[in-house]
Amino acid sequence: MDLEAEFTTEPFRAAADGEPPEHASRAAEQARKAGLDTTFGPLGTTVRGSADQVLAALPEIFRAALDGGATRVTLRLDAPNGEPNADHEESAPVGVGALDRAIAEVESEFGSPLSELSRADKQRAVRLLEERGAFEMRKSVPAVAEALGVTRFTVYNYLNRS
Repeated sequence: MDLEAEFTTEPFRAAADGEPPEHASRAAEQARKAGLDTTFGPLGTTVRGSADQVLAALPEIFRAALDGGATRVTLRLDAPNGEPNADHEESAPVGVGALDRAIAEVESEFGSPLSELSRADKQRAVRLLEERGAFEMRKSVPAVAEALGVTRFTVYNYLNRS
């Protein structure tokens, strides 16, 4: 079975010369050294390979990120093309209902949909969601970005400010 791993490293600040943060560059370089098919992007790095290859490489990739100054590494693992692992049952994505509930609670506190909030209130909403663990859930940033009516990059910027 093949695996695809997408990981982000924080903080999301670029170097003064506009280059990616050292921790992100080190993690991507370590993935390449491990022989993984690596795509380095502005918001994360995606690696692909056999399950054994990917799973064996992840600890060293994360160590490289942390040694480069990362304070957080977030990981998403997928079997490409919907190939389930024959040894495990398929299951629904974890946390989707919980994320919807967290967004609904914050909307209730603000008294309107997140997309209608001012920029400052959107930043406060992101902080509230972060405090409640919303960003620990899979695919939470795109879902929150959609609810806010902003891009994923904007959500990452809001997270970086808090």
